[in-house]
Amino acid sequence: MFNFLKKKNKEVIENSLSKIAALLIHVAKIDQNYTEKEKEIIKKAIIELSSKSEIVDNVLINAEKIEKNSNQILDFTREVKNMDEDSKIKIIEVLWTIIYSDSNADIYENSLMRRLTGLLYLDPKTVGDIKKKIINNLK
Repeated sequence: MFNFLKKKNKEVIENSLSKIAALLIHVAKIDQNYTEKEKEIIKKAIIELSSKSEIVDNVLINAEKIEKNSNQILDFTREVKNMDEDSKIKIIEVLWTIIYSDSNADIYENSLMRRLTGLLYLDPKTVGDIKKKIINNLK
């Protein structure tokens, strides 16, 4: 379980995870093609974040509602922005994995990742290195 989730009750944990998952869903939908493969990557990320597989379905349902009813990514990034650097990097790895789940990144996906890099106060080189790592893992 990530450090930011420790010492929080179940409802707060599910709410935090739902917001993070909403960001993942938003990235998955940016290319207008939200696939089952992307959904599985998101489910796996939720389990890794929480260490609790029993809450995945509920978190995913809530996240899809949050993402659908929001009109800006700032709603999703607040939770991630307050994480430690290592946790943010893990989220970025998941985001790039979602983007490259179809083996390519379009201009909208790349643009969104550049924007998220700034919003999450991450070094662009670090985000670029993560992108390269994900691409290399595809080969």
